[in-house]
Amino acid sequence: MLVMPFDVALWIELLAAGLGGLQGALFAAGEKHRRIDVLGVIVIGLAVSLGGSLLRDIVLNQPPVVIWMNWYLLVAGGSAVLGMLLQPMFARAEWLLATLDAVVMGLFGAIAASKALSLGVGAAGALVVGVIGAIGGGILRDVILNLPVSFLQVGSLYAVAAGAGAGTLIVLAGFGTPIPIAGLICLLVTTAVRLPAFFFGWTFPEQRALSSRRTTGPSALDDAVQE
Repeated sequence: MLVMPFDVALWIELLAAGLGGLQGALFAAGEKHRRIDVLGVIVIGLAVSLGGSLLRDIVLNQPPVVIWMNWYLLVAGGSAVLGMLLQPMFARAEWLLATLDAVVMGLFGAIAASKALSLGVGAAGALVVGVIGAIGGGILRDVILNLPVSFLQVGSLYAVAAGAGAGTLIVLAGFGTPIPIAGLICLLVTTAVRLPAFFFGWTFPEQRALSSRRTTGPSALDDAVQE
């Protein structure tokens, strides 16, 4: 299944990159105990903003577009510095940042999944690439700061929203839906899953064993060892 990639105007991608830089700076502001300096804020901003696109192109064995085109790095880095300077003001607009974050996730997920399909990647692989494109920035941020990878922890359907959007695009593309329409629907689905989960605290179920039976004494293995 070969399709054309979901393409948007450069200014839209740069706006999304700028939002990622702001989010990175706001996250760094919350890690005061780590004493992150200005360079650290810029690095975190770049990771959050451009990490998904970078990982997407690495997985697809393509030249990373965020490296080859200067504007991505400049906008993301500048936005990170701006976010650091104006952190108190941006912190009060949490609902707005959450909404824009969901839209950006859907946008980059659609770009990543459709790019994978255009290169001949199968549906399952394209789904993985779509999720990577949507949440890769958060993964890189956590790795850089030596934090538990957030999407693997109980949280507000971060990866689930990205997967729902990318999966919708892949299914629609399989039925011959034009990619611009499929990409827009991907963005809407991602936003529709992510925002209620964020505001109402919806989470994916935590892992649990099939049987939750409790024992009051030593386990059978302990008994065997003692014997």
